[in-house]
Amino acid sequence: MLERDPPHGVICYPVDNNLTRLCAQIKGPKDSPYEDGMFKVDVQIPARYPMEPPRMQFITPIYHPNVDDVGRICLDILKMPPNGSWKPSLNISTTLTSLTVLMDDPNPDDPLLVEIASEFKENRSLFLQKAKDATLKYAMEEKDS
Repeated sequence: MLERDPPHGVICYPVDNNLTRLCAQIKGPKDSPYEDGMFKVDVQIPARYPMEPPRMQFITPIYHPNVDDVGRICLDILKMPPNGSWKPSLNISTTLTSLTVLMDDPNPDDPLLVEIASEFKENRSLFLQKAKDATLKYAMEEKDS
C-alpha cells in the first residue's frame, strides 16, 4: 500500500529488506516553517501490529513542540488507549499522514517540549523563525554544485 499509494509528500521503504523496520521521508508541508525540508522518520513495526501502534521517531532534527530532542513524537494515535487513540483499523499510511498534519498544525496543549509550546503560543513569529532555521540547518537536501 505504501508503494502503490503513499500519502502525499511521503516516501516510505524497508530498511535492509526488513519489513518491520521502515524509513519514511516526509516533505515539509507547504506554507509551514518546514516547507522544502525533507524529514527522515524511523518506523518500527511491533510484532503485535496492528493491535499495537508502530513506533515512530524523527531522525532529522525538527524544532516542534510535539517532538523532543531525540526525535520522540507526542501524537495520540501512536499510543494505546486509554492514554492514546490507536486502533487496529489505522495503518502506517494513515499514521504518516497524521504526522504530516501534526507538522503543519502543532498541538501546544500536549507538548513534549514545554518551552517550544509556550513560544508557539506566546511568540509565534519567533517560533516560526526558529523552526525555519532548524529546517534549513538539518532538513535541506544537499545540492550538487
